Amino acid sequence: MQVYVELALLENFCMDYTLLYCAKLASRNGAGWRRTGLGAAAGACFAVLVPLMPVNGWLAAAIKAAAGIAICLLACKVKSFRGFLKYSAFFFAFSAVLAGALYGIFSLSGLPYSEGNGYILANVPVGIPMFGALIAVAAARAIKKSRTRAAKNTVLCRITAGGRTAETYGFFDSGNNVYIKGEPVSVLPEKTAEKLTDLARITESIKIHTVAGSRKIKVFTADSLEVDIGGNVKVYKKVKMGVSAARIDCAVLHPDIMED
Repeated sequence: MQVYVELALLENFCMDYTLLYCAKLASRNGAGWRRTGLGAAAGACFAVLVPLMPVNGWLAAAIKAAAGIAICLLACKVKSFRGFLKYSAFFFAFSAVLAGALYGIFSLSGLPYSEGNGYILANVPVGIPMFGALIAVAAARAIKKSRTRAAKNTVLCRITAGGRTAETYGFFDSGNNVYIKGEPVSVLPEKTAEKLTDLARITESIKIHTVAGSRKIKVFTADSLEVDIGGNVKVYKKVKMGVSAARIDCAVLHPDIMED
């Protein structure tokens, strides 16, 4: 079977990343994606080089085991030897289970496979779709975690300006560092701000910096802001409100208004 180096590296990187990520979750290790990627890259290089080594038997097994330990050392966040041992044990366990499962599937289905060439099995790049599935699961976990955290911190807001009142949900964001003339600025969804004031007549504006770049937002002064935190209502007077230049679903309240 002909194996291209680029495909072999990609396939083994995807497979190793998947296994290392599973070991991270199972052992509750705090390693980030960079560490995991470093370990997966090292594992991919090793898997491509193994078939070129003139060794077999127990020596080959010992080399593979040592390489597995080295990969885990690179990938995991080592705080204690026990933690590292736990991480490594899960990595080897997942590797053995996956290898056995793939061997059984290929044997029962009658598909040809190449033994000893990493994870490149016939014309079926197993690791790549597994890696794609892993990315999808990780993204779903991150979204769920973010929404859960936001839901816990969300409060009901009632804003009054020029005799008009509008309600929306919001949360106090410690990352909000928007100020105008030294006063903290909370940011409202545009649809909420439209219920309070004529946006075309707002004369104040400020330039803010976001991950999407720099942009100007309009700022007006609300007569009052009522924040309902589990039935405990706090009222803040003369609060600066910015109108979001991007689509947001709830208000981003400035933490400094609590001090005022």
